[in-house]
Amino acid sequence: MTENDGTAQTAPIALPVVPPSSPSHAPLNAQVNPIAGVRAVLPSLTPAAQTVARLILDDPALVANSTITEISTLSGISEATIVRTARSLGFAGYSQLRFALAAAVARQAPERLVPGDLAPDDPLTDVIAKVASAESQALADTAAQLDPDRLGAVVDAVAGARRVDVYGVGASGLVAADMAQKLLRIGLPAHYFTDAHLALTSAALVREGDVAVGVSCTGETPDVLGPMRVARKGGAATVAITNNPRSSLAELADHVLVSAGRETAFRPGALASRISQLLIVDCVFVGVAQRTFDASDTALRATRDALDDYLDGVRRRTRSS
Repeated sequence: MTENDGTAQTAPIALPVVPPSSPSHAPLNAQVNPIAGVRAVLPSLTPAAQTVARLILDDPALVANSTITEISTLSGISEATIVRTARSLGFAGYSQLRFALAAAVARQAPERLVPGDLAPDDPLTDVIAKVASAESQALADTAAQLDPDRLGAVVDAVAGARRVDVYGVGASGLVAADMAQKLLRIGLPAHYFTDAHLALTSAALVREGDVAVGVSCTGETPDVLGPMRVARKGGAATVAITNNPRSSLAELADHVLVSAGRETAFRPGALASRISQLLIVDCVFVGVAQRTFDASDTALRATRDALDDYLDGVRRRTRSS
């Protein structure tokens, strides 16, 4: 049975994350960009649903302006499967998905909906414009779907932690290092691990009152999942920073923060998501610094003074040599 597109009413948009078993796993709010949400859950969809999802990502305006019969003909996917896909994305049906896409298209400038992938012969002026546009979009999409309540739960956990472990490899390892360095500057015992053996060694020693953070674009990186499982077993609060809210990493986490980033030929997923992961880290850091303002301010002054004294000594030695 298919839907009556002419009579369907708009329903609240709520793209799914992990099951709402706790406040940190609550559905995303109604302002979430549905295009970013579709991109986030794409890897977890069935092959047929992925075909529909890729149509949405390639041309959201086309889907917004097409009936379910037209999309079925275009994609070769049955109308029943399209309805099931819409529901798996968190909508009541295809009509509600169309309305959400139409609203998203209307909110965005036309050029932001053009794929804009980098070509081998692009002049550097185009490279600058396209990279800047992609990163700006990733930041906007991440901010739109970053729920304040879930962010607040992570901030509370980190602010009260005895220690914080952050696990990540590759580009996500750079994000893990940035998070640990920021927390260390405000006096929180934080360590990052990009080596699976060291990460597992540290994770085996965490306990209740500690926080373990896993950073992974796909949410399926074995070197991150391993220590997160061990840390969870030890009683640590677990946090996932990932593009995929239905991933294995999200299932291991007490708190899930979803990043966004569009993969292109010259910007694979890990690189495309790095800027949005850093935005999440910065939000966590600022939130923790606010919660612990006096201690954080004292720590920042002390670390800044120590670095200034060191650099002054280096300059004096350089001038005298």
